[in-house]
Amino acid sequence: SRFSIIILTERVLWVCDGATFGPLCEGNPFNSVRGSDRWGSGHYGASRGGRLHKGLDVKCQDGSAVYAPFDVTLHGKLTVYTDRNKEAINEGINLKGQGLCFKLFYVRPTRTSGSVRKGERIGTMLPMQSVYPGITSHVHVQMCDQSDPTPYF
Repeated sequence: SRFSIIILTERVLWVCDGATFGPLCEGNPFNSVRGSDRWGSGHYGASRGGRLHKGLDVKCQDGSAVYAPFDVTLHGKLTVYTDRNKEAINEGINLKGQGLCFKLFYVRPTRTSGSVRKGERIGTMLPMQSVYPGITSHVHVQMCDQSDPTPYF
């Protein structure tokens, strides 16, 4: 386990950052992150008009297999949007593992409950190009508390 020290106004906070995401998507073994395209940027905190991007976008081709990044438990399907025009990519899944709670957007889960081992298929990347033509297709990784997932990659 690695440990980091963060100093906040004369206080020391110990943070265990030992959890690391394994490969999420078929064809992207190193979890390469979406850069900038005409739809925006994939890093945490990127501008989204009047709001900030609250996740990290990991490149994933439409139709690709999506894998468990480490041993996880599945905690149900999620709905990403309320906009019916985005119905083609309006699925995702809630997961917990390695002391983390996180969500994967734009994934059709193979199942929505139970335990899954690292590297097992948990779903399929949905057809992002049908909703956002020209975007770098990706799985959006969002922590349940909306903190930055970048340190885990």
